[in-house]
Amino acid sequence: MIPSFRSRAVPCPRSRGTRSPLLDLAAASAAVLLVLAAALIGRHIEKTDHTLHVGWPPLWSNWDPHVGPGTPAAVAVALAVVAYGPVLAARLPWRALLGAAWATAMAWTWSLALVDGWHRGVAVRLTTRYEYLQVIDRFHDIPATLRDFTHHILLGSPDHWPAHVAGHPPAAPLTFVLLDRIGLGGGGWAGAWCITVGSTACVAVLVTVRRLAGEELARRAAPFLALAPAAVWMGTSADAYFAAVAAWSLAALALAVTAPTGTRTRFIAFGSGLLFGLTCYLSYGLTLIVVIGAGVLFLGRNRVRALPFLAAGAAVVPAVFTLAGFNWWEAYHLLVERYYDGAGGIRPYSYWVWANLACTVLITGLATAAGLGRVGGALGRGRHDLLPRRAPQGPAAPSPGPTAHHPNPATESRGPAAETRLALLVVCGLLALLVADLSGMSKAETERIWLPFAMWLLPACALLTRPRAWLGAQAVLALLLNHLLLTGW
Repeated sequence: MIPSFRSRAVPCPRSRGTRSPLLDLAAASAAVLLVLAAALIGRHIEKTDHTLHVGWPPLWSNWDPHVGPGTPAAVAVALAVVAYGPVLAARLPWRALLGAAWATAMAWTWSLALVDGWHRGVAVRLTTRYEYLQVIDRFHDIPATLRDFTHHILLGSPDHWPAHVAGHPPAAPLTFVLLDRIGLGGGGWAGAWCITVGSTACVAVLVTVRRLAGEELARRAAPFLALAPAAVWMGTSADAYFAAVAAWSLAALALAVTAPTGTRTRFIAFGSGLLFGLTCYLSYGLTLIVVIGAGVLFLGRNRVRALPFLAAGAAVVPAVFTLAGFNWWEAYHLLVERYYDGAGGIRPYSYWVWANLACTVLITGLATAAGLGRVGGALGRGRHDLLPRRAPQGPAAPSPGPTAHHPNPATESRGPAAETRLALLVVCGLLALLVADLSGMSKAETERIWLPFAMWLLPACALLTRPRAWLGAQAVLALLLNHLLLTGW
């Protein structure tokens, strides 16, 4: 029997209509101008000074119009999501929606990757001279390699690591070493791992948004997360895997701080900390996920009770690697030295500090730019809703019994209060990204490096009206990028 969804109406929060669609178009137009400026000024700098070290600024890519075996599938996925995504997101049961979002994100990512063909689009992406699979044989003795890891970070050191291995803590290459050990070696399996795991990041973000800002907004955000232009790079780099681990650490934290205190909640908080520790040993820059985590803690109601278990979990991975002989802080300082000895010391900060934001426009899309325009209004309208409220006092408020229902104001909120909470979460993601930008350690290639932060900007699209039109804009952007450029990652 085919279930009927007619009984459920498409939700439409009350406050979205207070902003003119013309302002959304203005925000999107400003984003387009930023990208154009980055492209034109970047090409001039590269032509005259040769200091950007990218083929098609502001992206690490080359102009290469092409189609491939993934083209029909990519177009089909885009058309299906634009036509049916908003309605199905509003009407599917919640668990079915999560499964559908993951399946759609995987289909979208796989099809975009296969536009370049299996070999060029998937199998060799993680096997180039910069990548992790180049060092599989050097991890034959894992404890010894971890103890010796920092001795090969600098460019002048003997047998120095390839760029991506030197640029990340050892949990990143170790992931692919372990895949190889269980018989999943080679670029094809590594690419499949990154796409499959990376696609779950959208599910983690949906879980977090639902717990902190309500199911209504999570449902509206779902099609935008599944059809994100970021999929162009989610299918070609290990940063998709990093983004998923970071996103699930935040999702687990959201579950822990919004559920009644109990053994299960403590276990979830511990798991969140465990994943956060792993995140920090996958990428140095992802320590900034703590900024988004602070927002999750602020929006939760059991933050104090969850913190000890969160901290205990977060200590596990650092303790294991430290006892194995790897010094995170020493490695990071050596990385900074190597970074400025290489392209990082040549690429001009004055260009990349704003051109990186143009890269962010390209991975999150014009819909996100329009949604960010609504975020400030949502914060302004509902700032008082973020403040904690006192519980009712007096004889009219009986003490709850042991089986009483404990409502979660975050997941049961509607209208302006929910939008304000969503806006705060998005602002935390934006703040983490801006700190990474100002640090100077992210000059170029942020279309992949910032994937873990970009995922938290996409929920801003839930504040938009006319979702099909904006989804169409997202799809067109991704298809153009993937078919006109050959991306490096």
